[in-house]
Amino acid sequence: MENARLLAAIIETAIDGIITIDGKGKIELLNPAALKLFGYTLEEVMGNNISMLMPEPDQSAHDGYLGHYHQTGEKHIIGIGREVRGLRKDGSTFPFRLAVSEVQYQDRKIFTGFIHDLSKEKEAEERLREYAAELENLVDERTKSLKKTVTALREAKEEVSISLEKEKELNQMKSRFVSMASHEFRTPLSSVQLSSSLIEKYAQPFQNKHIEKHVHKIKNAVGNLTTILNDFLSLERLEAGRVEPAFQAFDLVKLAEEITEEMQMIAKQDQNIIYQHTGLESVVMLDQNLLKNCMINLINNAIKYSGENTFIEFNTEINERQCIVTIKDNGIGIPDTDQKHLFQPFFRAHNTGNIPGTGLGLNIVMRYVSLMKGEAQFESKQNEGTTFILSFNK
Repeated sequence: MENARLLAAIIETAIDGIITIDGKGKIELLNPAALKLFGYTLEEVMGNNISMLMPEPDQSAHDGYLGHYHQTGEKHIIGIGREVRGLRKDGSTFPFRLAVSEVQYQDRKIFTGFIHDLSKEKEAEERLREYAAELENLVDERTKSLKKTVTALREAKEEVSISLEKEKELNQMKSRFVSMASHEFRTPLSSVQLSSSLIEKYAQPFQNKHIEKHVHKIKNAVGNLTTILNDFLSLERLEAGRVEPAFQAFDLVKLAEEITEEMQMIAKQDQNIIYQHTGLESVVMLDQNLLKNCMINLINNAIKYSGENTFIEFNTEINERQCIVTIKDNGIGIPDTDQKHLFQPFFRAHNTGNIPGTGLGLNIVMRYVSLMKGEAQFESKQNEGTTFILSFNK
């Protein structure tokens, strides 16, 4: 009796469904788990043929399975040991794995089926298949997108190559034009400059202030045009990469004194350029032509942007570590809002007014200083003046 109660308790509390049928296929027992799976009460299924729990085609074929077993002894009842589908009371079906055991009970045979519900596993498998399909579609889409991107990049590369070739051709044309323009403009400008000097010489006996005034205007205009031409020519050579610094030893003080004398001749009335050198040494190892261009450009700016009766301080210094060039004026200064753009090509501060200039000079100075491995700095305050400092490590 104790064993019978234990067995009954196990059947009642089993997670999987348990079902027993007799030799004719009639249901004798369903445990609670099986009843829950099929949606019936025990009274509704007791004594009915097991086929009521089977969907087609197994429902119609069940008696044939049973007859075949009785004739041959082969256990094909309800698909022993394989996955089958069950039919619920509400007409829905579900997958389960069925294992059937033949039991000799007293003087007859009964069959016990163990039912393991596969619904959740099948749902998980379905979700996995759907996810795999989505992933495969996503990979296909990404692959197509990548192919389009590669194609677009290839086309863009070809376009860039064509653009670069056209740009190269345009640069070559620009270089030829600038060189031609430089040659063509220099000759007439030199003639105008010479003619104005001769007119000034021949007009001296007349002491005519009007002639002197207009000759001075001609000389200034020629000087401005020459500066513009030189700036564009220098920029073109820099852009084309044709400027290579030639480092040689030269006397910095001698060069600065020559520049001071030269620039004093074009200074405004009562403008004085005061040159001073600090240090016992005077020889430096730099590109003399590039440095001369930088100093002339900065002093020329100091002359342009300062008024008459002013001083321009021009200082050089050679110490143990550096060579330093300083040009300081008391001119119009640079507005704070413009200072960050000062070295950009073609930029001019908004307070320059009608003062002539291309906006290229400081850009050229900065690039020449960089080629000589130096550094260009400045300090400025509007209406108080500007100081430019060029420094080169020894």
